[in-house]
Amino acid sequence: MHIEKLKLRKLNNTRDLGGFATTDGRKIKRGKLIRSGKLYKLPKSTQKKLKDIGVSTIVDMRMDLECQEYPTTVMEGVNYVRVPIVCTATTGITHEKKSMARTMLAESKRIKHEFGDCDNYILKTYEIILFDEASQKKLREFLDLVIKEEGCILWHCSAGKDRTGISAMLLEALLGVDEETIIDDYVMSDTFQKNKRNLQKLGLWLMPAFFKFKVFLFHQMAAKPMYISGAMNAIKERYGSVKEYCKQALGLTEEDIETLKNKYLE
Repeated sequence: MHIEKLKLRKLNNTRDLGGFATTDGRKIKRGKLIRSGKLYKLPKSTQKKLKDIGVSTIVDMRMDLECQEYPTTVMEGVNYVRVPIVCTATTGITHEKKSMARTMLAESKRIKHEFGDCDNYILKTYEIILFDEASQKKLREFLDLVIKEEGCILWHCSAGKDRTGISAMLLEALLGVDEETIIDDYVMSDTFQKNKRNLQKLGLWLMPAFFKFKVFLFHQMAAKPMYISGAMNAIKERYGSVKEYCKQALGLTEEDIETLKNKYLE
């Protein structure tokens, strides 16, 4: 399936899940489910387009420090909800006042010792998001918001890859999207942000910092297929399927899942 990003100034990783096919022959409705990166200093033209699409609720999955460093652009008439989920770049900073750069530097120092490499680190982070009790409560909050939403819901973290990607994977699986499309959607974060990532990588290698810090940040930018497939495999090993995970770990009911399908599929 061809996946397109929404053409919005200052937003290079925003897309509508509308049009994704499901295994029962239906498709996700357009203008209902939108995933994105942070909504920081959005120009008026982008705000207008989002409102024209019909965005009525925005869910911010970032931690407090992330929100303080890059405040979300507030649009009149839109409902804003915080559902903070700790992930790779925010581990250990919930109650600490320091920059994200310093936090990531601290994280980079323990990767080789504890995880061996960045791939294992990210895979472990995704498992924490999925299986940590506090994170599961937040994932349930997000799905409850989607179930109750009557308009268009947009959810985002910082880059729109990790917390946003995990949440999109759960939602897509519940709606009946096949694994190949779920993986394709996840890795599109690399494609959509290619130009931005190239500039970031150039700046990264030029910056005066420890080499292992640069390597850590370099890997943090990637959206490899193995990351999201690893998350789905971890779910299947414990629960058999994403649907059973959502029922047993997150507490969704069959009625909740049918509500999602009736509301978002055509």
